[in-house]
Amino acid sequence: MTLPHTGRALADAAPVSYWLDRPERPDPLPPLSGPHTADLLVVGGGYAGLWTALLAKEADPDRDVLLVDAGTCGWAASGRNGGFCAASLTHGLANGVERFPGEIGELERLGRENLDAIAATVAKYDIDCDLERTGELAVAVEPYQLDGLAADAELARRYGHDVRLLDRDEVRAEVASPTYLGGMWDRDRVALLDPAKLAWGLRRAALGLGVRVHEHTRVTGLARDGAGLRATTAGGADAAPGAVRARQVVLATNAFPPLLRRLRSWVVPVYDYALMTESLTGAQRDEIGWRHRQGLADTGNQFHYYRLTADNRILFGGYDAIYHYGNRVAPALERREATFTTLASHFFSTFPQLADVRFSHRWGGVIDTCTRFCAFFGTAYEGRLAYAAGFTGLGVGATRFGARVTLDLLSGADTPLTRLDLVRRKPLPFPPEPARSVGINLTRWSLARADARDGRRNLWLRTLDRLGLGFDS
Repeated sequence: MTLPHTGRALADAAPVSYWLDRPERPDPLPPLSGPHTADLLVVGGGYAGLWTALLAKEADPDRDVLLVDAGTCGWAASGRNGGFCAASLTHGLANGVERFPGEIGELERLGRENLDAIAATVAKYDIDCDLERTGELAVAVEPYQLDGLAADAELARRYGHDVRLLDRDEVRAEVASPTYLGGMWDRDRVALLDPAKLAWGLRRAALGLGVRVHEHTRVTGLARDGAGLRATTAGGADAAPGAVRARQVVLATNAFPPLLRRLRSWVVPVYDYALMTESLTGAQRDEIGWRHRQGLADTGNQFHYYRLTADNRILFGGYDAIYHYGNRVAPALERREATFTTLASHFFSTFPQLADVRFSHRWGGVIDTCTRFCAFFGTAYEGRLAYAAGFTGLGVGATRFGARVTLDLLSGADTPLTRLDLVRRKPLPFPPEPARSVGINLTRWSLARADARDGRRNLWLRTLDRLGLGFDS
């Protein structure tokens, strides 16, 4: 049901990511033109590429590192997400236990170390990204979800997580929503931050170490060139075509059409959407509580994620996850009025006491999804190229780990990271079209149906469970 004030609340919302729509956004760097050489070429200026360039330069200051992006650093998923920086490398503990049971303990340890290292990097380079280690509160909004929370808490404690189960009164004392029936507060494995400011800060840090960065530079092809690789590029209207001869290359393009053909079978681009409210008044904050500023997510298959910003806005996103036939990616797909209306209606159902709040921004962005819902890795061109992809919405933290993996893969060394099953194994591929689109949309319909039927999974979902295939919002 669409609430009557939903349209009014959305009327003036700017169709752009709030995170990117601010004066702190740095000026773009010039596109690359003409011939260049580099020891390491990084393709993609989101988190995965920025972490790769920064870590490579930290490890070897003499290494000539060149990073290029088709837009500007952080303009895509890295500047459009909710700012949840999770320790999990496996899209949650339960997914990791199911897929990597023999090494999940090690992956949990590595994930916690990774989150600590992100916080240390933010401090080292004085990156002002409003990082808060307030944890995440998962909430049950239907009675059947309470058993799932209890099971999740038991599993989390088994692996040493600091979690607390909350009953209805306790969870509503944390955040006042009449929809909450219970909750689980994971207090030490999720940080919140400003995602665009993190990307801009990593860019500044990389430039300060001597990484060469060229924006508005699209790589159009890769080919062998002697002992290295040659990347052809296309810049803006005023830039001549360019080329980079690099000894090694890291692909960090994630959801966008891959330069490596094999990735087309493993990654699908899925659109996710979010709203941002205006800043809440003191009285409005008092109405909802939220004194501990946790990140929040409900526990349906089609779930919402939401959090407070530094200036006390509420970001409210998720629920719809939209795939377009043929892996289509286009700017027009970032605007989906039906989804914005749905999200706004759900927001007011969650917080009816905020009925007078308006939204300042509405936007969408594309996520790289694979069938195991967490990143996979590999090499090509006889080990001269490495890639990481498939982060499925948990890339704010896991991309730093992915950067470490790709650099280890390029080194050719046998390392603790390259020995992991997580790194050595690939996800099951998606089928070609039209079966891909039919399967994904049938799965999406089935997940919505399960939410409406107390979580009961139909034959299609049970079959996917047995095969290790699926689709996650």
